[in-house]
Amino acid sequence: MRKPNSLRRTWAFVIAACILYLPANMLPVMITSSFPGEQQHDTIMSGIIYFWVSGSWAVAAVIFIASFVVPLFKLAVMILLLITVQRRIRWQLLQRAKLYRVVEVIGRWSMLDVFVVSLVTGLVQIPGFVEVHPGPGIAAFAAVVILTMLASMSFDPRLLWDAAEQDSGAPA
Repeated sequence: MRKPNSLRRTWAFVIAACILYLPANMLPVMITSSFPGEQQHDTIMSGIIYFWVSGSWAVAAVIFIASFVVPLFKLAVMILLLITVQRRIRWQLLQRAKLYRVVEVIGRWSMLDVFVVSLVTGLVQIPGFVEVHPGPGIAAFAAVVILTMLASMSFDPRLLWDAAEQDSGAPA
């Protein structure tokens, strides 16, 4: 069964995710309040830099890949798929179908940051000494992840093959 209005819905989700990608990476994802009234606002990139400088390169790499590269990759792939489908481009059909499957599979794993911030804010609460609160960036980041998941779910991958079928004379 075909997904009605697949392109329109997918474009809407992708555009919304692209708009929220900037605040997700520029706004603080975690706000740490400590004694005596000091506050530290951490973005995704400041967390990556902190772990890198402190020698935790593996942690920095995981955060960089999961929080920065993967969402950007998912958005780029979805935009590529949408443009090639709309222009009925037959280029690399099998590879584009595989890219779509990769985006579907990695979609859930992008919530890793949201879970980490939730865990830290729940565990690190010592009133009067240290308190950790989620920042507005984590809401934007969660929205990007959810919107990219909705985009991949609303995309009809059979549209990739429609141009090839029409060119070969097969019934659509």
